[in-house]
Amino acid sequence: MRLRGSAITLGSALAVSLLLSGCAQQPIVQRSVAPNPFGYQRTSAVCHVSAVKKAADGTMSVDMTVRSDDGLCSIAIQKPMGGNYASFGVSPAPTHGKAFLYNYDGKTYVDYTPATAYAGTDSFTAELIPGGGQKREHLTIHATVDATGVVVPKPPAVVAPAPTKTTAKKATVRHTVRRKK
Repeated sequence: MRLRGSAITLGSALAVSLLLSGCAQQPIVQRSVAPNPFGYQRTSAVCHVSAVKKAADGTMSVDMTVRSDDGLCSIAIQKPMGGNYASFGVSPAPTHGKAFLYNYDGKTYVDYTPATAYAGTDSFTAELIPGGGQKREHLTIHATVDATGVVVPKPPAVVAPAPTKTTAKKATVRHTVRRKK
């Protein structure tokens, strides 16, 4: 009788062990790209962002490499104690693209979309306001924009209309004859 109880206990322990090992093999889902809460965003084919660097004066900066294929590159940032920023802005704005900031899921996202087919460098500063009377934080983004493989369709050639012959109009002169009464 005792042996039988041990076999059941061993069988139950083995079943629980197999069940738990199945849970341990499930992948941990992590977001590798920015969320798309607006439904119209497209991520660039090339989007690499360095770790945030903090200078002695408290300013932060990141380096970004992005392709100018009409897609965006995104940076997610949180306040030092966690959570998104209460408010934000961009000053100065990027010269060769556009920046868009928004809060989503406890993070503040900074999206950058370079002008299509632009190649070169661009930079802008995101002004991040933690709220609660805390000092503003500055995040400067230094973007290296690549246009490799980006083709911009040429607009159709404008064809000038063929010149038309102008004919001189003959002047019509009316003679009025007055009759004597």
